Amino acid sequence: GAQAMREPWRNSFAHLCQALGWETVCDRFGDTAIVQFLNTKPLANLQVMLSRGLHSPAASSCGRLFDAVAAALGLHREQLAFEGQAALALETLAAGAFAAEAAQAYPLDWDETGTVAELRWTRLWSALLTDLQQGVAAERIAARFHQGLVQGIVAAACRLCRQEGLATVALGGGAFQNRLLLAGVEAGLLESGLQVLSPARVPANDGGLSLGQAVVAAARCAETAS
Repeated sequence: GAQAMREPWRNSFAHLCQALGWETVCDRFGDTAIVQFLNTKPLANLQVMLSRGLHSPAASSCGRLFDAVAAALGLHREQLAFEGQAALALETLAAGAFAAEAAQAYPLDWDETGTVAELRWTRLWSALLTDLQQGVAAERIAARFHQGLVQGIVAAACRLCRQEGLATVALGGGAFQNRLLLAGVEAGLLESGLQVLSPARVPANDGGLSLGQAVVAAARCAETAS
């Protein structure tokens, strides 16, 4: 919840537990700074909360993933002054190496076993922790994360468009304020022959989403009135 948003290390812990299991993380990557840092925290209490679903609602927010990865790299690990601070730092860190790391993008998996298809982060976290363990430069890790997310989103959008017979993709949400993510996804979708709609006159984040909700509500009111 709100506490996880304020303290990004909580997101790192939750992601690692879900993706790999904490025991596996400690066995394989116990020598990394993020795992050593997390082991100084009250993890037993958090594990109980996660297992019982106490004050730990599931979140699909891309922002929380960025927070988790940033914390793993030591960026604003303890506390955030404002939402998006860690994500902005991660984008800035990745910018210089972004183009060069395309071929080293972290892998993502597409899971269609549930009622809703989802991107899975297991292999991403395993690759990221391995790079941390091997001393890969933080800017290269940040760039590989961005590239993995770009390529995963493009692949997922293309797959869904084929399944549904669609030719246009609209990009929205606060994550697309990230210039690397927006430019990379736009380029990948255009290369795949899809039309791309991206925010121009309104913000990509909650402000734009709220406007969209208001437009839909107005259209439904108009339909009812007619």
